[in-house]
Amino acid sequence: MVSYSSRVRADIARWLQAGLIDASTADALTRDVEANQRRSLSFGSILAMMAALLFGAAVLIFVAANWELIPRLARVAALFAIILAGYVGGAVLKTRDHAAIGEALWIVAAAAFGGSIALIGQMYHLSGDEASALITWGAGTTLAAVALRSNPLTLASVGIADAWLFLRGFDYFGRAEFPHLFFVMAIVLFAVSFWTRSQAARHLIILSVIFYLVLLATEYETLQVAIPLIVASALLFAAATFAAGPVDRIVQVGGRLPLHALIGFFTGVAMIQFELAGKRNNSGFAIASAVALAGIVAAVVLGGRESRGLRWVAYAGFAFELAIIYVVMLQSMLATAGFFLAAAVLLGILALVIIRVEKRMRAPSVEGAAA
Repeated sequence: MVSYSSRVRADIARWLQAGLIDASTADALTRDVEANQRRSLSFGSILAMMAALLFGAAVLIFVAANWELIPRLARVAALFAIILAGYVGGAVLKTRDHAAIGEALWIVAAAAFGGSIALIGQMYHLSGDEASALITWGAGTTLAAVALRSNPLTLASVGIADAWLFLRGFDYFGRAEFPHLFFVMAIVLFAVSFWTRSQAARHLIILSVIFYLVLLATEYETLQVAIPLIVASALLFAAATFAAGPVDRIVQVGGRLPLHALIGFFTGVAMIQFELAGKRNNSGFAIASAVALAGIVAAVVLGGRESRGLRWVAYAGFAFELAIIYVVMLQSMLATAGFFLAAAVLLGILALVIIRVEKRMRAPSVEGAAA
C-alpha cells in the first residue's frame, strides 16, 4: 500500500506539471513532507528485530546451558561483552545508515542485559525476587532508550513494564500490595517517548493504563474506579474532538486520542455492567447500558467520519452491548425479538437523521465550490 507521504509527493508533482503551483512551492511542500513524515517500520526492519530477539535468546540459552562449564569470571565477561557489543555496534551501524540492523543490535543488548540480571543473580546468590529483576531490567532498558534515543528500546521498556504489571496484578509473584508503582512507570515512559519520538509507545502506554485501572477495580470498589474512568474518557474524547489540533500537539498520538478515549469509556461501562449484572434489581444495569449506547451514538456522530478505527471500536462496543443486554435482561425469545425490533427501528431513524444532517453539512461546501 502506498504511504501517505508518497501520495502527497505524487500529488505535488502532478500539481507542478499542471501549473497549479510553481517550482519553489513544490520544493517547499516536498521538504515539509519529508520533515514530518512518520517513519514506519518496514518488513525488513521487522524481520531484523525478530532475528535479533532470536539471536539474543540463543546466546543466553547457550550460556545458561553451559553455565557450570564456564569459569565464573568468563561468564561475567561474556555477558558484558554481548551487552557492550550490542549497544556500541548498533550505534556504529546506525551512524552508517544501517538503522534497522543497528536497532536490532540494541534489542539484542537489552535482552542480554535482562538475561544477565538473572544469571549473575543466580551465580552470586544475590537477594531479590523476579519482580525486582524486571524493574531493574526495565530501568536499564529505559536509560539505554534515552541515551540512544531509540524508538524500539522505548517500546521494549513499555513491554517490560507491562509484563511486571501483569505478573504482579495476577499474583504471580505472591505480591503483598497492589502494584501502584506502574502508574509512576507509565508517566516516566510517556515522557521518555517524546524524547525518543516513539508514538507507538505512547499508544501502548495509554492502553496499559486502562488495563491498570481494570486491575485497580478488582482491588477496590468498582464504581470508585469505573465512574471516574468514564467521566475522564468522555472529557478526553470531547477535548480531542472539538480541539483536535491543540490536543494532539500535546499528546502526539497521531489524532487517535478519541479512539483511546472511547476504549476507556467502554471499559468503564463494562466494569459497571459486570458488577451489576448479578443484582436482582436491573435498573442500574439498564442505566449503564443506556449510557453505553448513547456514548456509541455520540462517538460515531462526532468522530466516526474522520476515523475508521473509531467506527470499528464503536461497532464492536455496540455488538458487546447487544450481547450483554441479551444475556442479562432478556428472558425469552419473544422479548429478544421485541428488543431487536425496537433497536432496529431506533437505529434506522437515527441513521436517517444522521444522513440528513451530513447532507446539510456538506451542502454549503458544495455550493461554495460551485460558486
